[in-house]
Amino acid sequence: MRLALERAREAESEGEVPVGCVVVDEGGEVVGSGHNRTEGAEDATAHGEMEAIREASRALGGWRLTGATLYVTLEPCAMCMGAVVLSRVGRVVFGARDPKSGTVVSKYAIGVNGRLNHTAEVTEGVLEYECSELLTRFFKKLRGVSV
Repeated sequence: MRLALERAREAESEGEVPVGCVVVDEGGEVVGSGHNRTEGAEDATAHGEMEAIREASRALGGWRLTGATLYVTLEPCAMCMGAVVLSRVGRVVFGARDPKSGTVVSKYAIGVNGRLNHTAEVTEGVLEYECSELLTRFFKKLRGVSV
């Protein structure tokens, strides 16, 4: 999760919402990473999870990420959890809940409730304070509220 936080800080330095993600294979090696780039890429799908999953698929030579773990600083949205399901990521670990758009535990249970063709194991709250604080500080600064 610390590597995902580093990627989130990269996003922040680029003026992006600070969300970072890494994908780790069964052996513990980082095979993909990404951070939000929606503004810079002018692409609504340029979320950290999407970038990390694409990179991991290229590194592993296939789209099935069955034994992989995805670490992300913020609870994934519907698009990103859809990608988790489609790529068969085995486990999702996230830092902070997203009460507005989170679809793992906050709004829905995409990919965890057994209703789709793949279910991922989920761990939440890893480095939650650090992940939340980064986002809170970013949005306060964006809104002109003293930090």
